[in-house]
Amino acid sequence: MDNKFLLFTPGPVNVAENLRVAISKEDICHRERDFDVLLGSIEQKLLSLFQIENRNLYRAVVITGSGTAANEAMLSSVVGQGDVLILSNGEFGERLHKTSQIHNPKTHLIEEPWGEAFNLKRIEDYLNAHKIDVIAIAHHETCSGMLNPLEPIGALAKTHGALFIVDGVSSVGAESVNMESSNIAFCSSSSSKAIGSYPGLSFVIGGKEHFEKLKQHKAKSTYLNLATFYEFLKSRSQTPNTPAVPLFFALEQALTNILKEGVSKRFETIRQRAKSLRSGMRKLNLKFLIDEKDMCSVLTTVHVPHLINVTDLKRCLREQSIIVYAGKGCFKDKVFQVGNIGEMTEFDIQFFLQTLKEALRTSKVNKISSAAPIRLTKPVLKVMPNRQGAEVSATL
Repeated sequence: MDNKFLLFTPGPVNVAENLRVAISKEDICHRERDFDVLLGSIEQKLLSLFQIENRNLYRAVVITGSGTAANEAMLSSVVGQGDVLILSNGEFGERLHKTSQIHNPKTHLIEEPWGEAFNLKRIEDYLNAHKIDVIAIAHHETCSGMLNPLEPIGALAKTHGALFIVDGVSSVGAESVNMESSNIAFCSSSSSKAIGSYPGLSFVIGGKEHFEKLKQHKAKSTYLNLATFYEFLKSRSQTPNTPAVPLFFALEQALTNILKEGVSKRFETIRQRAKSLRSGMRKLNLKFLIDEKDMCSVLTTVHVPHLINVTDLKRCLREQSIIVYAGKGCFKDKVFQVGNIGEMTEFDIQFFLQTLKEALRTSKVNKISSAAPIRLTKPVLKVMPNRQGAEVSATL
């Protein structure tokens, strides 16, 4: 496939060609007006991505660091001396909990097994019994593919006078996150997942009133202090530390691409890709980990069929330049995961499905016979144009 990998993962992703141009722009100084303008443009585009009606009430700070950096910035900056409740039903809820424990001695946890939905009554009962100042949740639990509900938990937070903060790292850009109706004080995300840019940048979007209150809290981190990021943004239109400027150029282009397509249309495009992949995998008699109604639109978690070794399956796919995720934690060796974000065409999806079909067959045959190296049988090839007009060969 043109000597490049097709990343069927939840991030990083294959990026658009104009991002490769953007990241190579001429050097600028981050303490000059050129960067002020760039950061301002990114902030306005982020507010558009969130479809916020009253932009005057919200700001977005951009951090040089992964999505975990943005989450740690929230958890170390917004709690103060109060109590924080972490809601966890997967790997990234667990990560929020571990991060909060480092910064906040009064960290509470409501935990469900990986891939199981939250019991809202249990959360409500806990809030009735405990004084909680901040509630935190991962919107999309990538380990299972589950999309956790925001509005009902935001409503509970509002009723009990708690701030609601959301890890939107792997959902923003593909799923709607309504800051206002869900009563979200702060939401994090990353450049390299559904937004479709390179890894290395993250951001936190939040209400101005909530940003302003951060200065009341004693700083628990030097680099990841949200109050400092907000002050530099508000007073200088800059970042407090040296930013990865080329990544800012790429992020600005990725956001431009989304807004040009239209936010709602981009969401629908990603949903349709997921629908095509899921339909194709069902035809291969594959079973999914969770019910489709509970899935995020960015990936599908698939049970590994009987007699299939997931390492062998991944190797078969990689030999055809396709990369998928293996399961982690309690799902290790039991599932594989197929993402559908970034630059991806219907041709790519059909190539993947046909290659997966052959990889499953080959892996099963080799498992039964215990034959050594796994190789796909020679595929039937047809020359077709790729996105850039070059000729590529695809299994049909």
